[in-house]
Amino acid sequence: MRQSGSRPKFLDLTRIRQPVGAIVSIAHRISGILLFLLIPVVIYLLELSLKSESGYAQVMVLFDSTAMKLLAWIGIWSLIHHMLAGIRFLLLDVEIGVERRAARQSAMAVNVISGISLLLSAMWVFL
Repeated sequence: MRQSGSRPKFLDLTRIRQPVGAIVSIAHRISGILLFLLIPVVIYLLELSLKSESGYAQVMVLFDSTAMKLLAWIGIWSLIHHMLAGIRFLLLDVEIGVERRAARQSAMAVNVISGISLLLSAMWVFL
């Protein structure tokens, strides 16, 4: 059967105000994908740096480039956010902090700490 008027005709996802828990969840998925994609890069750089002194020097030269610094910055944020959000989700799975207020506060804490780590890691990587 067809329900007229009950479905949205136009759904602009940029205008929807997402709850703080949804933002943490989406960022957790994005950070997980980024970490997965960074695995080959990290393995290659580790292998190159452990191969010889010249390989280590090559890795150090690579880390002087802006692109590699940006990649390291993204990797640091991804690791910190994924870890914090993962701990939050594990606690929610064992029914710790599932009440609405506690869940919002923990989601906000993850977002704030993740944002602070983003700024601090930018200062550490780029300065």
